[in-house]
Amino acid sequence: MAITITIPDSVAGGLQLPANEAERRLTTELAVALYAQGILSFGKARELAGLDRLGFADLLAQRGIPRHYGETELAQDLAYVGGE
Repeated sequence: MAITITIPDSVAGGLQLPANEAERRLTTELAVALYAQGILSFGKARELAGLDRLGFADLLAQRGIPRHYGETELAQDLAYVGGE
């Protein structure tokens, strides 16, 4: 499934970002916001942001957003370490 978000021209024109950076930055901001609200797991949020584990963890730390670490994240880490 792919989800497309339409941003009105009036809003897009008001972005304080270079046009070639807008999509990447907005996607990263969405990933961070959804993770901070507990809507996306760490792994899925970093995937959406297009960052590796360390890069996304650093971004969260810079923003003062604590890592959520529960049973789901533990299972994902164990699966990753086990090569699954």
